[in-house]
Amino acid sequence: MIITAQTRVRVARPSRDLAAAERFYVDGLGLDVLWRTTERVSGKHDLLMVGPKDGSWHFELTRDPENPVEPVPTVEDLFVVYLGAPVEEEQVERLLAVGGTRVAAHNPYWDEYGVTVTDPDGYQLVLCSRTWGS
Repeated sequence: MIITAQTRVRVARPSRDLAAAERFYVDGLGLDVLWRTTERVSGKHDLLMVGPKDGSWHFELTRDPENPVEPVPTVEDLFVVYLGAPVEEEQVERLLAVGGTRVAAHNPYWDEYGVTVTDPDGYQLVLCSRTWGS
């Protein structure tokens, strides 16, 4: 099998503002900065990679100042985090304080089992009280 439980996964998305994205995902959600570009190099993208240290996945947020790509999220572009516990209002407040916006989910399932917050680029993060597979 090509893909196993140990296979590394990267999800890449464009961002209008990498500093705002970092505040949301690091300061608000608690992920770690795994990599970021520190200087502007013509012809190269600015990058911010966030995720859990030693995790098997991460987000790569990109911005090309010379040829920017506008994020175009839909209501079905979700990043779901299965907490296995009730969503703490303090966590939601941290996300709102760093640029998130609490919204009603397009799919009512997510409102029943969690909280949906848009990130600064308009993508939706779902904090789900359920566990994976439940």
